[in-house]
Amino acid sequence: MHTTITFNELRRIKDSLPHGSTHAIAEALNISEETVRNYFGGTHYDTGETVGVHFEQGPDGGIVYLEDMAILEKAREILAKFETETIHHE
Repeated sequence: MHTTITFNELRRIKDSLPHGSTHAIAEALNISEETVRNYFGGTHYDTGETVGVHFEQGPDGGIVYLEDMAILEKAREILAKFETETIHHE
C-alpha cells in the first residue's frame, strides 16, 4: 500500500511524537533509527536507508510519496496511544 502526504504534514506527525518514539518505531520494525529519521525528512543516508520515500518540491513543503506505510502507521499508533493517555491523565 502507498500514499501521498504533504511534507509539512509528515513533519507535524514526527514533531508530535513523544520522546523516544524514533527508537520505539525502529525497534518495532527492526530497522535503524536513522532510517526512521530519513523517512520523516532526514538526510543521513550514510547510516540509514530511504525505505521507499520520494520527495517532490511544491506548496505546503512539497509532496511526499510513501511506498511503505509501516513507519507512518506505527507513528500514528504511538500518537493515538499518547493522546489517549494524555486525555486520561488530565
